[in-house]
Amino acid sequence: MKFGPVSPDEAIGGVTVHTLRQGGLVMKKGTAVGRAEADALKAAGVERIVVVRLEAGEVSEDAAAGDIARAIAGDGVMVERAFTGRANLFATRPGVLAVDRDAVDRINNVDEAITFATLAAYKPVVEGEMVATVKLIPFGVEGRLRDAAVAAAGRDALRVAPYVVKRVGVVSTMLPGLAPKVIDKTLRVTAERLAPAGAKIVVEKRVPHDQAALAAAIAEVLKRDVEMVIVFGASAIADRRDVIPAAITDNGGTVDHFGMPVDPGNLLLLGTAGGRPVIGAPGCARSPVENGFDWVLMRMLAGLPVGRADITGFGVGGLLMEIVTRPQPRVAEPAPADDAKVAAVVLAAGRSTRMGGPNKMLAELDGKPLVRLVVEQALASKAQPVIVVTGHQAEQVEDALKGLDVAFVRNPDFASGLASSVKTGIGAVPAQAAGAMICLGDMPLIDARLLDKLIGAFAPERGSLIVVPTCDGRRGNPVLWSRRFFGELMNLSGDIGGRHLVDHHSEAVTEVPVDGDGAFLDIDTPQVLDVVQRAARTAAPPTQPRLPSGAPN
Repeated sequence: MKFGPVSPDEAIGGVTVHTLRQGGLVMKKGTAVGRAEADALKAAGVERIVVVRLEAGEVSEDAAAGDIARAIAGDGVMVERAFTGRANLFATRPGVLAVDRDAVDRINNVDEAITFATLAAYKPVVEGEMVATVKLIPFGVEGRLRDAAVAAAGRDALRVAPYVVKRVGVVSTMLPGLAPKVIDKTLRVTAERLAPAGAKIVVEKRVPHDQAALAAAIAEVLKRDVEMVIVFGASAIADRRDVIPAAITDNGGTVDHFGMPVDPGNLLLLGTAGGRPVIGAPGCARSPVENGFDWVLMRMLAGLPVGRADITGFGVGGLLMEIVTRPQPRVAEPAPADDAKVAAVVLAAGRSTRMGGPNKMLAELDGKPLVRLVVEQALASKAQPVIVVTGHQAEQVEDALKGLDVAFVRNPDFASGLASSVKTGIGAVPAQAAGAMICLGDMPLIDARLLDKLIGAFAPERGSLIVVPTCDGRRGNPVLWSRRFFGELMNLSGDIGGRHLVDHHSEAVTEVPVDGDGAFLDIDTPQVLDVVQRAARTAAPPTQPRLPSGAPN
């Protein structure tokens, strides 16, 4: 290949190496120079231009890139016309990208002039997604190098394996304390995982976490023309003799592999029963966040074998993320301790728009402002310190709490909604606190015993990072948050709290059963206030009235 500066006339038949701008002329890199281009260069006053000229036996960059890409492309892959030495390859259907790593290495080892890059092997792809690219570095290469790269590609070095499994059965085991809504969410998440593959859950069973019951359920599901069975255990698989593997072998099946060097996803089990694959899902499979379960599931949906060597080969790159239910080394937080402090953050900055004018924080119940009732209960609990966020009529609210040992922090952006108050309060929590309870200043039936129950259930070292009061399937307030979630709470915006974060991090949530209406009643309207005030006149003790049956909540 000849390379160097020449006159415009001498450049004819060559290709420009650089983009040239002179006067009104723009000639881009890679332009083939003919008579018209040479005349334009001279008219613009260009005396010398750097071009490259192929010699005998050499192949242009576009021709070489295209030839190599076509040799690589296997089933389910198409090659786009090469341009500027690059030929891109695209998936022609949804599926899982199968890559011959040895072929990729062979091609890249032919010569530094030839490069070939792909997406990660076994990545799920959609139709039209770019999966690989061949790029020639110089403007041309010797034909023998092009031929060597073509030969190195072999057969089907890159292909998209189509999804072939369409009918999936799911069995969930149950134990006391596992809420039905957890299983409901698991099914929704699983259906979303299956959807890109065109697969569906066609049969679903829920049985006690018992070997005989599970074995019978698996047998029944296998009769329903399913191509795969997924088992979600109420308790993680602890041993090859545990409930899930034992139930598989009770069906004449085999346990093919247990455990996986992918985190999250360690406790995954692969088995076979009735000639069909059975996956014992790890607990992280209940979350929509990518985990090791995804790696195995998508391959199997595409009919690709997943054997012991495949599983054990996941280790490099197998640490997928910091897991929310475990300590995170990059987050500075106090070490878990029995006496780890939990702050109480009382939100009292709102404008009370639904009250029609008066500030509900100052409305009285049994002779005391609502916000004072809430703060007194927070102070009577084990929470420390107690932080009160003020904003609307801040002076009056702070005056209503005169004499109480609290820290005030004002939210100048209170009119923008609840999120700004949450962020203001979280920002004021001292560094030594392991977590914070977000309390609403208009919930006067909250008492210190309830707050202490939440604090007692908070155990970061055991994965109990978000604690929520519940009754009859309802989740109430306050919610106790580990410091681990402070960053996400600080990113809230608008007139919302952190409820969606509770749903998103369900694996970190501990629900604490509570009695009564305290965790569910907030004073938002004059009507509700009137009901509670009337109830207070007949309740004992007077500062903690019970909401009459049928009252709004």
